[in-house]
This record gives sequence, C-alpha cells and structure tokens, in this order.
Amino acid sequence: MFGLNQKDTRLFLIVAAMTLLAPFILNPFPEGTAMAQMFNAGYPDLMQRFVIFGILVIGFNILFGLTGYLSFGHAAFLGVGSYAAVWMFKLVGMNVVPAILLSMVVAGLFALLIGYVSLRRSGIYFSILTLAFAQMSYNLAYSVLGNPASNFNLTNGETGLQLLLDDPRVLGESVTADGSIPVTNFFGIAMRDSFNLEIGGWLFTFNAGYYLAGIIMLISFYISIRIFRSPFGMMLRAVKSNQQRMNYTGLSSRPYTLAAFVISGIYAGLAGGLLSSMDPLAGAERMHWTASGEIVIMAILGGVGTLIGPILGAGFNEYFKNILSKINDEVLHQWLSFMPDGLENAFVGVLHFFVGKGWHLSLGLLFMMVIIFLPGGLVEGGQRLARLFRRRRPSDDDSQKSAQSTPAE
Repeated sequence: MFGLNQKDTRLFLIVAAMTLLAPFILNPFPEGTAMAQMFNAGYPDLMQRFVIFGILVIGFNILFGLTGYLSFGHAAFLGVGSYAAVWMFKLVGMNVVPAILLSMVVAGLFALLIGYVSLRRSGIYFSILTLAFAQMSYNLAYSVLGNPASNFNLTNGETGLQLLLDDPRVLGESVTADGSIPVTNFFGIAMRDSFNLEIGGWLFTFNAGYYLAGIIMLISFYISIRIFRSPFGMMLRAVKSNQQRMNYTGLSSRPYTLAAFVISGIYAGLAGGLLSSMDPLAGAERMHWTASGEIVIMAILGGVGTLIGPILGAGFNEYFKNILSKINDEVLHQWLSFMPDGLENAFVGVLHFFVGKGWHLSLGLLFMMVIIFLPGGLVEGGQRLARLFRRRRPSDDDSQKSAQSTPAE
C-alpha cells in the first residue's frame, strides 16, 4: 500500500487511526468529573501540540536516528519557521498554506547554512556547533533583530511577533467587519473552528486546526518511512554505523549528512509554521537551548531510530507536562484526604515540589526511569510487552518431544 511493505503499512494505519480517533482516545472520562479535569487531554490546543511536536521530532529522528549526529540547535529552525509564518500573515494574508510553505523554505535555507558549517565536524564538536548557532539565533531574535525602537524590527524582541490591525495583508482583509484581526484559515476554514459531539456524559471536540495538522503529520510520517526504507536511508545508516569505513570506500558522507540535516530542518520549520498557524504569535523562547533539549528528550523517550518513537515521545512529553502542571496542593489534599491530617500534610509538603510549577522535576524523573530501564524508549517497552504476551508455556507434548530429542548428560 502506497509503496510500503506489510509491516510499514500496518504501522502507518495504526498511527492514522490514533490521529483520527484522538478526540475519543484522549477523553476517557465523562465531562465534568474530577478525573476528566485532571486526565482528559482531548481539547484542541493540546491535541494540536501532540501532532505538531510529533512532526518536529520525526524530522529530528531522520538526522539523529539515522546518522547519529546529535543536534542541540533544532529549536532555531522551529523559531525561524514560526517567524516566517507570522510575517506571511502580516504581509500577505491569513491563509495558512502560503505561511507553512514559506516557513519550510526559510527553515530549509537556514538549515543549509548552519549544516554546511557544522557538518565539518562530528561527534560532540558538531553538537556544540549547533548549540552555538541556536543560541546566536536566539540572541539575534531576542535583542539585535527585535528592538521595537529601531527601523529593522523583525522579531519584536521579548514581546514576540504578533498580528496588528494596521498590517497590510495584501491578499486578504486587514480588519474584519467587527473591527478585529482576522483569524488564520485553510481556504476559508478557520483553524479555531470546532464541532462538539456529546455522547452520554462524554464531550468530544473535533477541531479543524488539529485535523489539518494531523493530516500533515501523517504525510510527514509517510515520507519518513520512505526515507528510512530508501537507498538514501541506507547510506545514512552507513554513516552512523562506520563513517570512516564508508569514506575509505571512496564514498563521501558529507552530501548525505547535509541532506539529512536540511530535511530535518525543513520538518522543524514546518512544525514552527503550524504552531504559528494555530496561534499567530512567534517568540524568541521557541529558539532557546532548552527547547532544543526538549526535542532531544522527546526523541529519546520514544525511541531513537524507530519510526513511531518520535510520535510516542512527543505525545508522552506533552501529555505528562499537561497533567503534572495542573496538579496543585488543593488537588493533592483531595487525593490524600483518607490519610490522617499530619501524614496528609507531610505527603503534600513533599509532593508539592514535583507538581504544579515543579513539573519539570517529575518529568525529569520519568525521563531518567525510561533511560535506565528502557534504553530503547517507549518502543522498546512496547516490544517487551508484546514478547511477554506472545510467550506461552510449552505443552506436555512439546516437553516430551524435547526430552526425547535431548540426550542425557
């Protein structure tokens, strides 16, 4: 199907089903219940982040998973794509298609420039170079190119680049009939448009922006599968396996690694363009080194070098970030109300540092546990569970056959 083998087709269909049915999967509890407020994640903003960051990590996995080149600067391409999309909304119109295309082109050119310089080195030196370029980009966006008082204000500094009523928008309206800023749309379908389906006590939201991003993620996932199975993908694996031996055969690895770097940058620019399409605001914080580190964490959580790992890692990271940040002392007291008062207060006092504003600590511990017990990420965990369920005890007949065919020692 679509040029994929049976195994890849099955994997693609699973991802497609998860994407299309996400509003149902992410709302396991009835609306209005305490469990729904805490654990349901089927609202548009969060679902959009699931698939958009899935695209981002899929692209990063093409570079890191296939070639072994670890980039600590991929957030720079995410930020560049975001800024390019917002400028398209300000100057041309609110249709997301030209904005997304421009974000991919600009991010690809930026990745070509950075990759051409950074790929002269490998290993930790390559990683440090990409980190340096990302921080330079962040500082440029935050201060040099973002001074509102200057005539050359491309990023608007710490405030972030946002839409204004006096933006020209030559191919669309600058102001709506009620005097507000027009919304982003896909040929007339607003990204914020949603349809609510109520079944019993459950409320499911189907958002236009989510499904547009979801379809783009499926296309991106399909392309990544084709890259993994192509001769180009085999060459990238050869780079990861033994780049020096590959060079000794007379093959130059540089064009392949540069192509992988640019493709990965285009994916990041696409994710940045989609973020701005859902919420037309671009800030320098998207280019910070911590954002690049989060991309690496999501890739490792899911499983580096696997096909579905980036999607699982992005979903795991965003889901638990959402849950842990919503838990506060009041919620903890409700959960631990069955304990004696003194013991309850003691537990809340300890757990206070792991939830709410301290969610980073809990997510860090989860990340450590995955690294220690599942070095292959969530994909390895799934494979272990599958082997566990496939394993069966040998029958009596099998035991007798084994005993007859095995000589006594």
